[in-house]
Amino acid sequence: MLYAIISEDVTNSLPLRIPARPAHLERVQKLVDEGRLIIAGPHPSIDSNDPGQAGFTGSLIIAEFESMTAAQVWADADPYVKAGVYQKVVVKPFKQVMPS
Repeated sequence: MLYAIISEDVTNSLPLRIPARPAHLERVQKLVDEGRLIIAGPHPSIDSNDPGQAGFTGSLIIAEFESMTAAQVWADADPYVKAGVYQKVVVKPFKQVMPS
C-alpha cells in the first residue's frame, strides 16, 4: 500500500538540513531503486523552486510500504529526524487515484 510521509521542519532548519541531506537522499534513492517511490521533495518556504536562504518548511514522500508500521519505522529513521530538521512527521495511508 502507499503511504504519505508528511514532515514539518523546525524554524530555520536549513543549517540542519544541509549536512544531513546526503544521507537523507541516499535513503530516498533506495526507495527509487526498489521501485517503491511515487514522489518526494521539500516544501520551499517561499514561492520559488530555489528558495535560497529562506529554506524549506517540510517534506513530502509518497512511497509503497508493507504496512503503516513499516512506513512509520522508515520515517522515524530518517536522517532529518536524527538531525533535528523535523519537528513533526505524520504518516498516513494514501490512495492514488490519478494518474492511474
